[in-house]
Amino acid sequence: MMNTSTPPSRALFLGLFAACVGLLGFGLYLQHYVGLEPCPMCIMQRYAFIAIALFALVAGLHNPGRTGTRLYSGLILVAALAGGGVAARQTWMQIYPPEVAECGPDLEFMLGSFPLADALPMIFQGAGDCSKVDWSFLGLSIANWSLVMLTLVTVGAITVIVRAKGR
Repeated sequence: MMNTSTPPSRALFLGLFAACVGLLGFGLYLQHYVGLEPCPMCIMQRYAFIAIALFALVAGLHNPGRTGTRLYSGLILVAALAGGGVAARQTWMQIYPPEVAECGPDLEFMLGSFPLADALPMIFQGAGDCSKVDWSFLGLSIANWSLVMLTLVTVGAITVIVRAKGR
């Protein structure tokens, strides 16, 4: 018999997928319409959200049982912890900026200093200073919001793993 006090895992996974797609879409909006270039740490956080979204989509489509739910939640947990570690480091760097930018050159420098064939791989790695706060909402930077979201995903994944173990 299904417990009606907790939503089915399919709904949770598909909701997480939708949330990650929304966050990634907002990041692309900030990049392409507002003009904020992501730094390498931002790109790494995007990879974490992409991994979480893909694991959640596959899990939602699969609609796994208890063992599968724990497995998918474990994969999501690993991706969230990796992305959260990067977001925490970037948050630290924004609070205590280093004297020299650690994240690499900006887009203008790369295009002006390297042939396009050499600059393209560097462009996809991100550009700019990871300690710089270009945008904020409610007093939190993008890295701060990323850390909040990845922390929520981490707590959620742990909760699902623990609850699936008890079923």
